[in-house]
Amino acid sequence: MNLVAYADAVGPWMMLLAVAFAAVFLSLLVRFVIRKLLGGGDRVLAQLLVRYIGRPAIWFLPLLAVSAVQPLLDLPPAQIELLERVVSLLFIVLVTWLCANQFFVLEGYVAHRNPVDVRDNLRARKMHTQVRVIRQIAVVVVVLLGVAIGLLSFEPVRQVGAALLAGAGVAGLIIGLAAQRTLGLILSGLQIAITQPIRLDDVLIAEGEWGKVEEITITYVVLRIWDQRRLILPCSYFLETPFQNWTRVTSELLGTVFLYLDHAVPIDAVRAELTRILQDEPLWDGRVGIVQVTEAQAWCMELRVLISAGDAPSLWDLRCNVRERLITWAAEHYPEHLARMRASLDQQPVRSDTDTGKP
Repeated sequence: MNLVAYADAVGPWMMLLAVAFAAVFLSLLVRFVIRKLLGGGDRVLAQLLVRYIGRPAIWFLPLLAVSAVQPLLDLPPAQIELLERVVSLLFIVLVTWLCANQFFVLEGYVAHRNPVDVRDNLRARKMHTQVRVIRQIAVVVVVLLGVAIGLLSFEPVRQVGAALLAGAGVAGLIIGLAAQRTLGLILSGLQIAITQPIRLDDVLIAEGEWGKVEEITITYVVLRIWDQRRLILPCSYFLETPFQNWTRVTSELLGTVFLYLDHAVPIDAVRAELTRILQDEPLWDGRVGIVQVTEAQAWCMELRVLISAGDAPSLWDLRCNVRERLITWAAEHYPEHLARMRASLDQQPVRSDTDTGKP
């Protein structure tokens, strides 16, 4: 091939690349201008739009430019057809990418407007749970639709699809039975998002473990155990198995501390000391702080201290602190009245054998 023929063959492609690069540069410039314009308003929304919408949007202008100059190119029909097929497929990919990223923008903006690092975060956790699960399902649906549209854009694939549909009765039944478990898990995840038996950051007792809901997907839930282990449970577990949800309505909780002291310990003194301790405790929420005698045994009495806190971790620490300080107070002020075992020893007369004189 001589230089002239090579230039004639490469020239249209070089012009196409030049137009594409110019369009990319123009897209980056437009993105920069939009970021500056949105920076004066809601910065979080602007950052989300630039992050999730700006990336796929950058490539739209180059594809439009390529489509515009395509009729002007002097290319063989086979190359023109290939170029049209590639541009069409890239458009489908970009539209799918853009539609999926819209749900990430929605999730990020809802998370920003509903922070969970506040004391009463019930509504925020509800919103986070719903939006996250809906986003996961929506992205899967959008990607599947994009793949289906992309495959159906090829004529051979459409012909194969029609042939498969003609004999898909038995195959569909087999696939349906195989996917029944997976579809059941996905529907369970959607049901959790709608009915919300659990939410993100809920405190649960499941499988005998205490932990917080760290992540909710469309098929499983991650429970962060107090010792930093992770318990993975399917979504169907929370629809079919009883479990405890300590923060279903509110994060406020009541807790107990049991003390075993002698019957002679004055109860009013214990109540006064509890009041003094709670007033000095920042973890106490001021709602409940009482002392009750719940049982009296032969060797001691059982005191139940009922206290309240704003959330489960604070309640645990408060219970430990109150227990330690009450035991220390009882040992300092009433050491003789700590719980102890009692025994009454009766002295029996010593009997001796009259014959031998031995006892």
